[in-house]
Amino acid sequence: MVVVLSPPKDVPLDALASTVTRAWGVRVGSLTYRPVGYGSHHWDGLDDRAGRWWVTVDDLETKRVSRHEPYEAAFDRLHAALAAAAGLREHGRTFAVAPVAGTRGGYLCRFDDRYAVALYPYVDGQRFSWGEFSTPEHRRATLDMVLGVHTAPASVRAAVPRDGFAIAHADELQSTLDGIDAVADGPYGRPMVDLVRDRSGAIRGQLARYRDLVDLARAHPDRTVLTHGEPHPGNTMRTADGWVLIDWETALVAPPERDLWLVDPGDGSVLAAYAEATGHAPLGAMVDLYRLRWMLADVAIEVARFRRPHEGTDEDDASWKFLTANVAALADR
Repeated sequence: MVVVLSPPKDVPLDALASTVTRAWGVRVGSLTYRPVGYGSHHWDGLDDRAGRWWVTVDDLETKRVSRHEPYEAAFDRLHAALAAAAGLREHGRTFAVAPVAGTRGGYLCRFDDRYAVALYPYVDGQRFSWGEFSTPEHRRATLDMVLGVHTAPASVRAAVPRDGFAIAHADELQSTLDGIDAVADGPYGRPMVDLVRDRSGAIRGQLARYRDLVDLARAHPDRTVLTHGEPHPGNTMRTADGWVLIDWETALVAPPERDLWLVDPGDGSVLAAYAEATGHAPLGAMVDLYRLRWMLADVAIEVARFRRPHEGTDEDDASWKFLTANVAALADR
């Protein structure tokens, strides 16, 4: 997960408001930055008719799966994920908080080459954080929403890419392990290199374990469904109309365990409930695959961050703590 605490300096508010007006015909009179999560930048906006909106900006640099992937590929993948949320909602899955279609169609527009913008109706409700579900009811409600995603009509799934099992920015993690172009200008460049190389045996071992699990997954290509990708408590809300699922940026067609490992408390109870509801038993190896990929991706994303010039911002400080904790967790597996 990419730590996001402050707005990007190269996205001025007036230019962002103009982009929203151009793409959606909404004249936003005020925009207030909300550091509410990871991955995307968020603003709470009011239009000139007192309507309330939620504006997101995604940095396509962090959405790429590798250093050399074109921004356009990251944009297309992100748009397909957001379109899946809209498709679910159109087919009665009202728990899916979907973006608004633009005046020319589509759910995403370019701010510039690097940034992409989406617009959502503002959702009022109780928010949660990454971590444990607040109650058993919360966990069960999330499983019910996941079941609604996994049983999406074929027409919704059709335009969504399949999970290729790539670990985002694994190429940069591998380059650091191999000592290639590793040190960047910034306070955490050299400490990052030392950290990764000190634990290189453990990291390489977990990468090898992940490749073995991917081989198992590819042996069962028929076990795929539409998945949200991150149905943890922080991506759920309780509203006056019921529970909803937000942040669809990572939706892919994939094995069901891609979602289930985040909902199961570790005792297999959610996996058993899923098997009872669907007739399809989750596979323990695939649960392990997605748990491991999450950890490896968290490490690779932050390694990529510190391979680039950085200044020691609050985000950098938080990312460094995040990286050290995740490297330690990998080594302890």
